Amino acid sequence: MSDNQIIMGIETSCDETAVSIVQNGREILSNVVASQIESHKRFGGVVPEIASRHHVEAITLVIEEALKQADKSFEDIDGIAVTEGPGLVGALLIGVNAAKAVAFAHDIPLLGVHHIAGHIYANRLVEELEFPLLALVVSGGHTELVYMEEHASFKVIGETRDDAAGEAYDKVARTLNLPYPGGPHIDRLAHEGTATIDLPRAWLEEDSYDFSFSGLKSAVINTLHNAEQRGETIDPKNLAASFQESVIDVLVTKTVKAAKEFKVKQVLLAGGVAANKGLRAALEHAFSDMPEVKLIIPPLSLCTDNAAMIAAVGSVLYEKGKRSSYALNANPGLDIER
Repeated sequence: MSDNQIIMGIETSCDETAVSIVQNGREILSNVVASQIESHKRFGGVVPEIASRHHVEAITLVIEEALKQADKSFEDIDGIAVTEGPGLVGALLIGVNAAKAVAFAHDIPLLGVHHIAGHIYANRLVEELEFPLLALVVSGGHTELVYMEEHASFKVIGETRDDAAGEAYDKVARTLNLPYPGGPHIDRLAHEGTATIDLPRAWLEEDSYDFSFSGLKSAVINTLHNAEQRGETIDPKNLAASFQESVIDVLVTKTVKAAKEFKVKQVLLAGGVAANKGLRAALEHAFSDMPEVKLIIPPLSLCTDNAAMIAAVGSVLYEKGKRSSYALNANPGLDIER
């Protein structure tokens, strides 16, 4: 890597307006995030139109703040990395057009980045990656097992067939009248309760690394409704613990199995649900018996959407000589295996 390569990352795929300056692919000089959670709370989820408007209001200020905190100017920036997808198309467009404007105005290379690649590369901000590796991506819209043989090479070996784990958490949280986002609240309740309720685990076909959480979500909702009809009350703490145990059991079991089959050196946890204490603890326990595999879990600040992870991918693309043209557009259905 060239000395003191400096990449600006821009991330606006959902409800965070984020800009970061990263040096040499691993050193965070600034990481500014303007969250919109308070604006979306009352709706129980992200409203795309509101998210886009907030991005428009915040993007210039966040770019300026990131440069200020890093003590850098546009003349110091070697590349502008931006999330081009997947995500909410209106939200993505704000970041993509801001990145294109900055890149054009200052004649800086433009680097389109896949959002999930960003979550995976958040781990490189913690520890250097060693290949081959396996990434367990668990976020609001994605649950995937991704195999990597080298930098910026992604092979999806397992993915969700319906609800992602994060979606299931949010839907179960709504059923329990918990505020948005539901994941942290379910996690907190689960640690206060006991897994006393028998809930299903969708293992799918024997050789499959795919995931399915729709049936589990429905089972939780039906359990609550059936209890109400009988005039019974179910302790939400025990229901949360039972739900979380079912999700984690499937995630960890499939990850361990894949790590053994693909003989990986590292397993990375990535995505917003990577902040879940129960999942982190279960993975640490499972891989404590496998010293040949190094488990890497990013700090909480790098689990949720941020721009440092986007800059980290941009750094690799920059080194590989990959560039995006000014025809770069928001692509909400972008494939990580492209």
